[in-house]
Amino acid sequence: MKIAITVWGNRISPVFDAASTLFVAHIENRMIIKKSYISFNPAIPSDLIKLLKKMQVSVLICGAISTKPADLIVENDIKLISFVTGNALKLLDNFARKQTIEKAFMMPGCSKQYCWRHNSKKLPISDPF
Repeated sequence: MKIAITVWGNRISPVFDAASTLFVAHIENRMIIKKSYISFNPAIPSDLIKLLKKMQVSVLICGAISTKPADLIVENDIKLISFVTGNALKLLDNFARKQTIEKAFMMPGCSKQYCWRHNSKKLPISDPF
C-alpha cells in the first residue's frame, strides 16, 4: 500500500489547501519500505489526483480540507483521512504497524462523523469517539 501525507516541515499540514509537500510512503507487511517527498500545488486538485494515481497512492492523509478537493479525491477512489494532526513520521510509523489512525492524531474537537464526512471507504480509527 502507498499512502501520502500532506506535510509542513515534519508535521501534518494543518490545512490541505495551504500544503505544498506530500510525504509518500510505501508500506508492506506493516513495515515502511520507502519514503519520499514530492511538491504539489493544492490549488489544482486534478493535478494532485493525476500524481497520486501515477504513483499508485491509495490513501491520502491530511489536516483540514475544503469540500471541493475532498470530494474530488474520494470520487477518484482515493481513501481520504482528513482532520489529522501531529508529527508526520510518528503518524506514519503508527499507521504502518496498526493500520489505523489513533484518536491522539485526530484534530481537537473533531467528531468521527464530521471528520470523515467525505470518505465512503473509511479506514478504522482505534478508540472510536
